[in-house]
Amino acid sequence: MKRLEGKVAIVTGAGAGIGEASAVAMAAEGATVVLADVLSERVEVLAPKLEAAGARVLAVGFDVTEEEGWLSLVDDVRTRFGRIDVLFNNAGGGAGPGRDGAVTDLLLDEFWRTIRVDLYGTLLGCRTVLPVMAEQGTGSIINVSSLRAVIGTTGGDAYTASKGGVLALSRALAVQWAKHGVRINTLAPGVVLTERVKAFIPPEDPLYRKMLLGPCEARDVADLVVFLASDESRRMTGTVQRLDGGASVS
Repeated sequence: MKRLEGKVAIVTGAGAGIGEASAVAMAAEGATVVLADVLSERVEVLAPKLEAAGARVLAVGFDVTEEEGWLSLVDDVRTRFGRIDVLFNNAGGGAGPGRDGAVTDLLLDEFWRTIRVDLYGTLLGCRTVLPVMAEQGTGSIINVSSLRAVIGTTGGDAYTASKGGVLALSRALAVQWAKHGVRINTLAPGVVLTERVKAFIPPEDPLYRKMLLGPCEARDVADLVVFLASDESRRMTGTVQRLDGGASVS
């Protein structure tokens, strides 16, 4: 039996990078996967590939910052599949160079954009899905923070603030919802070599030298997502999983 057989998983930001890799990995382990992305064309391309491999898939154009969208999505998933076992709150991402930075220099509109997507979007996902999981008596929510929320770094203060909020929120929810059988764990990746990251962190950046085991690939994160989604992690909640190649200890 596959590790996620019979489970229904929602993945936000499923059209590329960590979200895509995680959706592919969960589908391969038997999950029904809801591919949600603000760029609907991405998931509409991915869905047939997963279906051709035998997976049950739903592709949805979706903005994580819209409460009505969340309510509609959750209602649709329950109607189609009867349950929601996993929520991977992956959608988000910091600004490109020149918009985020030190708190004295960053663009304030970029601060609010980042908070809205990364923190508010995560909050809405949890707010909408938690009652469904509580009714079932089981569920796993996986939120994405960042290594920046765990250790001191320079620059990127809007992103750091948003991801710090995700980390604190996840811990609070883990305490509150454990009695309902819902687990909430957090990923805190360092550099993950997605196409987006490769575009603005050049290979010569000294950041890479801090990673004792080298930077992560999206599939490395996907492996951990599958574990946290599965019953193998049934006694884990409130944890912060660092995927940083050893950067935080070097």
